[in-house]
Amino acid sequence: MRKTALLLWACACSAALWAQSPEEKGLAVINQATAEAHIGFLASDNLEGREAGTREGRVAGDYIAAQLQTMGIAPLDGSYFHPFEAYHLERQKRGARWQVHPDSVAVIRQTNAYQRLDLRNVLGMIEGKNPNEIVIVGAHYDHLGKDPFLAGDQIYNGADDNASGVSAVLQIARAFVATGQQPERTILFAFWDGEEKGLLGSKAFVQSFARMEQVKGYLNFDMIGRNNDESKPNHVVYFYTEAKPQFGDWLKEEIATYHLDLAPDYRPWDNPIGGSDNGSFARVGVPIIWYHTDGHPDYHQPSDHAERINWKKVVEITKASFLNMWYMANRKF
Repeated sequence: MRKTALLLWACACSAALWAQSPEEKGLAVINQATAEAHIGFLASDNLEGREAGTREGRVAGDYIAAQLQTMGIAPLDGSYFHPFEAYHLERQKRGARWQVHPDSVAVIRQTNAYQRLDLRNVLGMIEGKNPNEIVIVGAHYDHLGKDPFLAGDQIYNGADDNASGVSAVLQIARAFVATGQQPERTILFAFWDGEEKGLLGSKAFVQSFARMEQVKGYLNFDMIGRNNDESKPNHVVYFYTEAKPQFGDWLKEEIATYHLDLAPDYRPWDNPIGGSDNGSFARVGVPIIWYHTDGHPDYHQPSDHAERINWKKVVEITKASFLNMWYMANRKF
């Protein structure tokens, strides 16, 4: 009798697992321990703030590529690494900025003195049933590096900015694998280099990607792990392209259906070209979503450490954004 009961219980559990929807299977693998591991590594002192163009920045890129490979996420066009160059007039020139556009680079290279950085975006993909339509989820992985002349703590660890965003993209990639289902549209998982120097990685991608006309949507993370107001620990700012009201409806549906502990500040934006890498896509007409948890006293300070992260918030935002991407990859919008 006892064996029969155990057998029936096992069958029931197996049936329940089998009955899970793809979305539920994806949500089940998003967790705090994984977020802690990714953010802990990227924001460690060993990576010295992972400034774009430094050895530590390249170590961060290598780590991300290794994670994608371990998950079974394919590289884009045969490689996870997509190199590009950035140029800057010599540092005494006031108002000069890093440039990646070929016309601007050509002008700079005609001068007698300039700076150059060799940078790399990291890109993986899951091919969709319709490979002619693409959606992208991305976050920048660089930060501000190290200041050897700073008194006290000299490393800008960048736990919130933007190791938190990188952890979300990596967990979403893993969640899509866990669904066991091929999406309708191709999904790119993008990790941008050089954002802190002027959105360089996302700009370079938009300028050079041969299939930009196939990109139907972009979801961005930049700083999703802190509290702007400690009395509102579930607060999150949710920017989205105003012409796509369904983006706002999706999040409301997700919170109601999956009981996510988030209190979004919905901010539809007619022309969302500012703030972060979402701007590079919005400038060429791609609809965007951008998760952000507002500024805090540790923004761009050496005190942006992993132990100050609101882990529950990171996990809840990651779950919500996985569902966003599931809808973006599979629904009409």
